[in-house]
Amino acid sequence: MKKLHKIIAASLLASAATTGSNVVLAESSATANIAMTSNYIFRGVTQTNDISAVSGGVDYAHESGVYVGVWQSSLSSAGNNYEQDLYAGYGFKAGPVDLDVGYIKYMYPVTSGSNLDEVYLNASFDKFSAGVAVNTMKDGGVKTGDIYLYAGAEFEVKKDVNLGLTVGNYDYASGTGTDYTHYQLALSKGDFTIALDKNSNAGTAGNARLSVSWSQSFDL
Repeated sequence: MKKLHKIIAASLLASAATTGSNVVLAESSATANIAMTSNYIFRGVTQTNDISAVSGGVDYAHESGVYVGVWQSSLSSAGNNYEQDLYAGYGFKAGPVDLDVGYIKYMYPVTSGSNLDEVYLNASFDKFSAGVAVNTMKDGGVKTGDIYLYAGAEFEVKKDVNLGLTVGNYDYASGTGTDYTHYQLALSKGDFTIALDKNSNAGTAGNARLSVSWSQSFDL
């Protein structure tokens, strides 16, 4: 997320949330990742008030398809000044389709009352991906039921250069937020990604945003 959840479904360096991922590995492995971005955009919304962010995490994936991980990112200088995510899941194949089901806890240690629990299901086939995530709990034991849906595709436009397209929708069942749709166009080569994000929120929150990101992962 945004590594597996962030790199599968946040801009994650294309959303990274935002293409599907086959987490069924040939053998067990532990990896670490680090990234820098000019604007941390998650599901079409800036998380850093349009300033840069540094992130990193550690993942362990078993050959059975089970994985666990932790990921952390800086945020804006005020309020929630960093985010820490814990997640676990299971990746497997259903015929030609790669599936990934899991749980993630978004934590903001500086500000109480902001943590969220979420369950998710991602699917990918060839160049296409789609997924759903449901917020199951907020701090204080409040159930939300907010639903996020996305669909995307990634194409190689020339050797080692990929173009990713993503459309997502956030439905706030709890009434605590305004529903919105977002779009992302991302061009990546190697460790670098340049992305254009736009959402349907009113005012400056819905403005188009261009971001540049770099990420790297390595075996432990």
